[in-house]
Amino acid sequence: MLSRASCRVARLSPSGTRSYSVEATDERWPGWQPVIGIEVHTQIRARRKLFSDAVANFDARPNWHVSSFDAAFPGTLPVLNKACVDLGTRTALALGSQVHERSSFDRKHYFYADLPAGYQITQHYSPLATGGKLHVTHTHKQVKHGRDVRIHQIQLEQDTAKSTYHPGHTLIDLNRAGAALMEIVSEPDMRSPEEAGAYVTELRALLRAIGASNGNMDEGSLRCDVNVSVHRPGEYFGTRCEIKNLNTIKGLQIAITSEIRRHIALLSSGQSIAQETRGFDEDRAETFKLRSKEDAPDYRYMPDPNLPPLMISQDYIQHIKAGMPPLPSDIRQRLAEQHKLSERHIDVLMSMWEVSDVPFDGERRENDALSYFEEVAQGRSSRLVANWITNDLVGGLAYRGETFSPERLPAAHLGLIIDMVQMGDLTGLPSLLFSEPCSLLLPPLATSGRALLRRLLEEPCTSEPLSAMIDRLNLRSTGADGLQQFCETAITRLHVEAESARKGNTKVLKRLVGEVMKTSKGRADAQAAAVMLREMLGLPADETKS
Repeated sequence: MLSRASCRVARLSPSGTRSYSVEATDERWPGWQPVIGIEVHTQIRARRKLFSDAVANFDARPNWHVSSFDAAFPGTLPVLNKACVDLGTRTALALGSQVHERSSFDRKHYFYADLPAGYQITQHYSPLATGGKLHVTHTHKQVKHGRDVRIHQIQLEQDTAKSTYHPGHTLIDLNRAGAALMEIVSEPDMRSPEEAGAYVTELRALLRAIGASNGNMDEGSLRCDVNVSVHRPGEYFGTRCEIKNLNTIKGLQIAITSEIRRHIALLSSGQSIAQETRGFDEDRAETFKLRSKEDAPDYRYMPDPNLPPLMISQDYIQHIKAGMPPLPSDIRQRLAEQHKLSERHIDVLMSMWEVSDVPFDGERRENDALSYFEEVAQGRSSRLVANWITNDLVGGLAYRGETFSPERLPAAHLGLIIDMVQMGDLTGLPSLLFSEPCSLLLPPLATSGRALLRRLLEEPCTSEPLSAMIDRLNLRSTGADGLQQFCETAITRLHVEAESARKGNTKVLKRLVGEVMKTSKGRADAQAAAVMLREMLGLPADETKS
């Protein structure tokens, strides 16, 4: 939890008095400054639970994966899962936190039906790691903003059981009880709902990248408790309220906005803010009171007598560091510097990579979108390959309502299609023909290369050789004689556009090329068609393409 003291970021001036930084206020709430801190609770991607050997499978039938310890049978003892410590340490190193050589476990007492023992094992007083930061960027009104959000602490703890509410009764599923959680507590460094959303988004991407969590918010794998207060610039921070269990980025931002406006309305009318825990009603887009805010004494923390201190050596930390997967920032840098990809291509590849499945226990992620791209790009133009993947492959899958997986179209098949387009056996995207993004040209400029890719997506289990499929579908590129015939047909059909082109309006050439591609069913080379059309219409050669 964020202590009240931790919500005040002050510095000592030369005179020794406390002063507080003054930031520009948002036009949505002029004269007021929100202060936001977030506690992220994320399920650690481990096969087993934190202190038992029960499988961490939450999709199984209710109460199916429950050990005697998870159900709090008397006399059962906890045994710490090393894989959870490994992934917690990975997270700390990725955030630049200090991993403590000695940490310990506490019992946090409270009484709910979803907590069989009547207490939760956590690390409130002596956490696994402290410090660190995460740089976040967000765009507000077309202006990009950046900020370093400091990390207060990282701790390991148990998850509770799942409660399902029905009229008159509640059902408890202990499959989730005792699952490994990691609580990542930020300092109150965020000043807007958008910054808070960017922080959770960036943290989720980092956790997935290092294999610490799959971060599936819709499945409850990542939940947020948000602390919000407001104050006048230059004054002390206000009384904070905590909004519990936010599990979507959009919902988190709406909840913060609602709570900020509630605080401002109360303070503006001369009322005070009661420190309390609140929930969020998505339908009404407003927060509501759950209970008065508890502090540490209310939970009666005590050291867990069944768990010795967790001792971590520097050799162990170096071992975890040596096996760290690349961070998202490192991957972006490699794609930009080594492969010379555009920001748009990098964004699409990263989004494809981020949604791939996260293996258990920190195992190496294989057959993901990035390894697929790099396999196809071997010996080929990285930009060309990225264009095919982000435009044609992703677009074809999206049209079919599917997401990317390497098995959907083998890398060797996509590489062969690209090679055949480059050799002229198939027609491809006219990437050098027009200045607009290729995605704008997809509908009118069907190509035989794209037609072959689309057919492979329609027939994923086909064993037919590609060369036989190309001949069966009549996809081979047309020759010069055939191209001339298609160009003549286009000029005849679009005689108005052709006459406009003869008078110097070269923009209509796009329509003529589109007609050639349509008539040839994608077997004509669009760039060659543009050159031939210029000759037939008596236009000078396009020097920018030479």
